[in-house]
Amino acid sequence: MIDTDPGIDDALTLALAVVSPEVDLQLVTTVAGNSPLEVTTRNALALLDLFGRPDIPVAAGANRALVRIAVHNLPLPHGLNGLGGVEIPDACRTAQPEHAVERLAALLRDAEPRSVTIAAIGPLTNVALLVALYPELTDRIDRLVVMGGSHGPGNITPVAEFNTWTDPEAAQRVLADSGLDITLVGLEVTRRATIDEADLATLRRTSARGAQLADMVNGYSDHGPDGWRMHDVLALAAVIDPTLIQTLDARIEVDTRLGPGRGQTLTFFDALGPYATDGGGVADDRPRVQVAVDLDVPRFRKLVMDRVPQAILA
Repeated sequence: MIDTDPGIDDALTLALAVVSPEVDLQLVTTVAGNSPLEVTTRNALALLDLFGRPDIPVAAGANRALVRIAVHNLPLPHGLNGLGGVEIPDACRTAQPEHAVERLAALLRDAEPRSVTIAAIGPLTNVALLVALYPELTDRIDRLVVMGGSHGPGNITPVAEFNTWTDPEAAQRVLADSGLDITLVGLEVTRRATIDEADLATLRRTSARGAQLADMVNGYSDHGPDGWRMHDVLALAAVIDPTLIQTLDARIEVDTRLGPGRGQTLTFFDALGPYATDGGGVADDRPRVQVAVDLDVPRFRKLVMDRVPQAILA
């Protein structure tokens, strides 16, 4: 399942998911993040319809962070509608009646142990609620792949990445304390996961839907020297082909204090660092997170551009 806050790079992530044979997408859940919950839910429904998959259920989740509502006055990189100002038709259906966490719990309850992969590409509020409310179901989760965090410069503050900054308490609950098998795909690698003008031209040549998707990306202000950064797409690409990224074991702590460090992910790669014991001389045996530290950029681009056009052929 995909937990998301569409979002332009989320849109390409959904397109990649629906055409990838490695992905059996059972559920899309939404969270407030790039846009308010009503907008992210509307976008998820509309995008799945656009990509020809109205059969995939969508459930709306948390409409705010666990503790403090994050407020910033920066320009919205995804535009007011979350899709770069591109208007696509509303879906001919509505979200599921259950809250996203309840719907996900029902899916896990019917699943075999370690059989479900979750790609979390928005703030981690829904995942934190799931872990808190249904700890007995977490053994059904094989792997949690998270787009979030940075062990270098941030993209919303000098030290914090947007998803972890939006709900740092949720990120701490999931990344440091949940015990899940987690791969954390942060800004160190996602800033290099780009598509460029030539890729947009390819999308435009594919179909009218491809042109709409290219227009969305063109309206995305997260642009670097190598093109538009597809942060969330890389998280799903790492599910499809884990060899696209290289990872190192680390312990993660998220700064939940008020102040300039709020939302920063503190990454400890050294096994003999401050989390080697619990503070009382007892070894800290909490599972470590697999943190992405490198990326095969050409293979990432090839995967995306070989597959995404298949979702927009009509």
